[in-house]
Amino acid sequence: MSHPTYYESFDVREILADYPLGDAFDPLARISRDELRALQNRRFMKLVARAWQIPFYQRLWGAKGITPADIRSLDDIVKLPSFGKHEIMESVALQPPLGDFHGADVPVDGRHIPMILHTTSGTTGRPQPLLFSPKSREIQSLLLARIYRMQGLAPREVVHSVYGHGMINGGHYVREAVLHYTNALLITPGTGVETPSVRQVELMRDFGVNVVVGFADYIKRLADVARQQGIEPGRDIPVKRICGHLGRESRETLSAAWGGAEMFDWYGVGDTGAVAGEGPDHDGLYLMEDAQYVEVADVDTGVPVADGEKGDMIVTCLYKDDIYPIIRFNTHDVTQVLTTPSKLGWTFKRIAGFLGRSDNMVKIRGINVFPQAMGPLFEERADFAGEFLCTAVRDATGRDDLIVSIETRGPCDEVAAQPYKDLLKRALGVEMQVQLVEPRALAALTGIETRQKPIRLIDKRFA
Repeated sequence: MSHPTYYESFDVREILADYPLGDAFDPLARISRDELRALQNRRFMKLVARAWQIPFYQRLWGAKGITPADIRSLDDIVKLPSFGKHEIMESVALQPPLGDFHGADVPVDGRHIPMILHTTSGTTGRPQPLLFSPKSREIQSLLLARIYRMQGLAPREVVHSVYGHGMINGGHYVREAVLHYTNALLITPGTGVETPSVRQVELMRDFGVNVVVGFADYIKRLADVARQQGIEPGRDIPVKRICGHLGRESRETLSAAWGGAEMFDWYGVGDTGAVAGEGPDHDGLYLMEDAQYVEVADVDTGVPVADGEKGDMIVTCLYKDDIYPIIRFNTHDVTQVLTTPSKLGWTFKRIAGFLGRSDNMVKIRGINVFPQAMGPLFEERADFAGEFLCTAVRDATGRDDLIVSIETRGPCDEVAAQPYKDLLKRALGVEMQVQLVEPRALAALTGIETRQKPIRLIDKRFA
C-alpha cells in the first residue's frame, strides 16, 4: 500500500486549474448556470461515491433507507439527511478519539492519504476533531486566498492576522492561504492571549500593516488600544482594508475606528472552510459555487426554502472527496440568498452573510431574538463602550427572558438603561431586561481578549 507524503499526495497545478483564483476567477464566475450545474454535478457524484465508503455515511444514510441507486444526480441531494456537530460527536463517542466520519483507513485509489488534525474551540463541550487531507486543505486555503484576492489583496501588502492558533484551525489555515496563494507579507500575532494587544498595535505600526484579517470585535478593540497608546489608526498604522468576519457588527463604526478602511466580509466554518466572500461591489457575499453547494433550509423543518427567504446554511463541500467528505453539513448559521442581479455580471449566487445562529436563537414571548443582531443597534448610542452579553433565563413558571448586559461610558443606573430598553423594544419587538456595566467589565465573560469569536449568549435556562 502506497503512503505518499503531504506534497506527493496531490498535484498543485491541477487544483489551481480546477479552482482558479486571481484574474482567472472572473471567467469562472461568469459561466452559465447550466454549465455551473454540470460542474457541480460531476463533483457531487464523485463525492457521494467516496462517502458511501465511509461508515458514518453508511449509517446516516442507511438509517433513512437510502441506497446508492437513490442518488443519481445533484437533484437528489434533498433525499439525504443533513447532519451537524451532534452527529459528529456521536461518531467520536462510538470510536474515540477521532470517530468514524472520516476515511483515513479507507484507501483512495490504492493509497493511504496523509491526514491533518485540528479541532474546534470546544466552547460548548469536548472539542470536535477537524480532519483534512493535503488536497482538501490546500483547496480550502486556495478558496480563502481567492476571496482575499477578490477583495483586493495584492503582493507585498502587509497582512496582520488576529486569528487564533493552538489546536483550532483558524489561524493556521489563514496563514496557509496568505502565504501559499497571495504573495502578500503576513504577520501572525493571533489573539490577545498569544500577543498582548499593546504589543500587537506596536507591531502593526512598525511593520506598516495595511490589511487586517480576523473577527470584527477584536479588530475594533485593537483600534481603541492603539489610540490609548498614542498611535493613530489610519495615520500611524496605514490600514486600508479589513477582510474579516464582520457578522452583524456596524461596518461604519469599525471602518471609522481604522481611519476609513474599506470593509470586506467573508464566511466559513471549521468543517467547510471558506464558503462565500464579499466582492468589490460590496453587495452581499459571493458563494464559491464551484466548490461549495449551499442550501438555505427552514430552521424548524430542515426543508430548503426559496431564494430570498431566511434559514440555516447547509453546506456540501464538493472538493472534499477523500479524507472527510462533507455532504449536507448544517452550520446552524442563518442567512438568505440575495435575489438581485450581480453588479459585476457574475452568475455565482450571493448571500446576505451571517445573520445569527439558529441554535443561539432565543424565543422571547413568541419573538425570535438573535443576540448577534444587537451589536449594530447599540452602535447607535454614543455611550456604548463596545461590548455586550445576553443571558437567557427561565423563571419558575417556564417564562423565558433575556438579560442584556451592556458596557457603557456613562452612568450605570436604571435611568440610563431605559433608552437601551426602548431601543431593543422598538427594533426587536419585545421587552428585555438591561443591565449597564462599566467598560471592560464583561471581558472575562465574552472572552474578547482570548477568543476568536466573543461569547454573546450564556444560556442558564436549563441549569
